[in-house]
Amino acid sequence: MPLISVDDDRFHDECGVFGVFNHPEAANLVYLGLYALQHRGQESAGIVSVEDRILHTSRGRGLVADVFKKNDLERLKGRHAIGHVRYSTSGGSCSSRNQQPLVVDTYQGGIAVAHNGNLVDAVDQRKTLEKRGSIFQSTMDTEVIVHLAALSQRADFYDRMVDALSQVQGAYALLAMDAQCILGVRDPYGLRPLVLGKVGENSWVLSSETCALDLIEAEFVRNIEPGEMLVITHDGLRSLNPFPPKVRRFCIFEYIYFARPDSTLDGVNIYESRKKIGVSLAKENPVTADVVVPVPDSGVPSALGYAQETGLPFELGIIRNHYVGRTFIEPQQQIRHFGVKIKLNANREVFKGKRVVLVDDSIVRGTTSKKIVNMVRAAGAREIHMRISSPPTTHPCFYGIDTPTRHELLAAHQSLEDMRKFIAADSLAFVSLEGLYKAIGGQGRGYCDACFSGSYPIESPESLQNLQLSLLDGLE
Repeated sequence: MPLISVDDDRFHDECGVFGVFNHPEAANLVYLGLYALQHRGQESAGIVSVEDRILHTSRGRGLVADVFKKNDLERLKGRHAIGHVRYSTSGGSCSSRNQQPLVVDTYQGGIAVAHNGNLVDAVDQRKTLEKRGSIFQSTMDTEVIVHLAALSQRADFYDRMVDALSQVQGAYALLAMDAQCILGVRDPYGLRPLVLGKVGENSWVLSSETCALDLIEAEFVRNIEPGEMLVITHDGLRSLNPFPPKVRRFCIFEYIYFARPDSTLDGVNIYESRKKIGVSLAKENPVTADVVVPVPDSGVPSALGYAQETGLPFELGIIRNHYVGRTFIEPQQQIRHFGVKIKLNANREVFKGKRVVLVDDSIVRGTTSKKIVNMVRAAGAREIHMRISSPPTTHPCFYGIDTPTRHELLAAHQSLEDMRKFIAADSLAFVSLEGLYKAIGGQGRGYCDACFSGSYPIESPESLQNLQLSLLDGLE
């Protein structure tokens, strides 16, 4: 079994999507877009292009740079392409059958679908479709959408996709492509992000984040709105709103951890929002200390905000090794906390004799936080005050984020003092939900904060918990 790394005690986004319409180097641009979205999924990557009604596919397990070689991209001919990077959640393992974009042939032609999110009714939909004769090739909930579209009697591709998506519940930022068009769709709650960009005069781009537009020098045009289906053809753009409107519920964790700091989502810059969260954290939870140190990399902007608000010096006391993945070998047992130390190392000169404010983005199971605190104390810190730039995570997510079950979440069953004792810090504090909202522009903008509040916008907590157990037990 591989040694668990520091990143296994964090939430993971399920994936990122990127598409290009009408560009002579469509597949190459998608490759670059996926490269910029690598943080959203590292288990597999795939690109599908279309030329003369033929879909060309290249997919594989691993990072974008490892999956695609020059000859792969040369085979991906055509002026239209969509791509996907994946971190598996509901689909379980990332075997070849669970890699996206998903490609199928129908009597009306081939289609490809790339999906970021999770369908909360995937298990029931799958059972119903199987009873009707559908044969599934993967364990991904994305395939439910494809089967529903294939069964639709509607004539146009986008109408068949509307028909399919009208029958499911859950979160999706979705790209779908046939020989003539690319569709970009967000679920009616707008839980997952999707933006529109433009390259030159006649080439269009769809992306999970704006940072991927920057890499290919695409102009940001606008966000795809919740419940919107954008149809891109050679005739131009056509915006449809085919679903019953819902109250906007954009995932608040995008601002805390998932999105890259250089992205702007729904009009809010990620880096600035994280700095402001750090300011809120400092105002709500001051402490007498000598230095502010982030847990890299996601804790850096909030730690900067905390330091600026308090006037304390900011230091990079923990250094991250970016060039190491999981290791299958653990050396002698006396090397304590090896799983953390192989990726993070404490700079003793920063910590020796100091009272330290240690800033991180979240506590999930708490095991990694405990090891980091012990590492910093072993480096000579006199006091360690843990400050977290999100509220306590008390509930799992069912909308496309890989989270533990509720009984594994430390904050779901322990008091603040018990959590402090567990991670062995001298003090522990979280930003409040109110402080978080103040930093990102106010609750009135409409966010999903179910992981902190338990207020799920889709379905009841009981049925969603049953879904998670079904996915864990039945689809692996």
